[in-house]
Amino acid sequence: MICVVTRARIARLEHDARTAREHAREISGAANEAFGEHVRELYAATGRAERAEATTTEVGIILSLAMKELSAAQQELLLKDIEIRRLREELEGQTLAVLWRYGELHTIYGSREDAYADTATHGVPTDAWVPADERPVAEVAWRIEAFIHDAASNGFRSAHNPAPKPVGEAA
Repeated sequence: MICVVTRARIARLEHDARTAREHAREISGAANEAFGEHVRELYAATGRAERAEATTTEVGIILSLAMKELSAAQQELLLKDIEIRRLREELEGQTLAVLWRYGELHTIYGSREDAYADTATHGVPTDAWVPADERPVAEVAWRIEAFIHDAASNGFRSAHNPAPKPVGEAA
């Protein structure tokens, strides 16, 4: 087979080859640019992942320390709760002596004997004491009143319960 090539055909082929090379250079440049952008995004994503990992590690350490502190606080709270229960059991039925001076709380003692002993050292005569009765506390110079621990009220209540007064004819 014989192929006749003319100058016009050679010129067209050279032109097509130059156009193809330019197009290949443009595509290669665009590919290089896209590859560069991809690499930059990859480095940025890697950096973010490394920072997130470091932050996660820091948060894990902080959380671990907080959990240890919480555990210690819970242990301390449990020990205090046990001590409070022990003290409540110890106080159950125990009487405290409260000293009033003209209706104002003066001192609290572990027992009536402790109240007498302490106030005697301050010059309060033993005959100055008045037991709790129906008179208002503000009218009495020195008054001692017993309080007992009451588990139902989670505190102390007066050991002196006044006699019920008749209401009309009902009593």
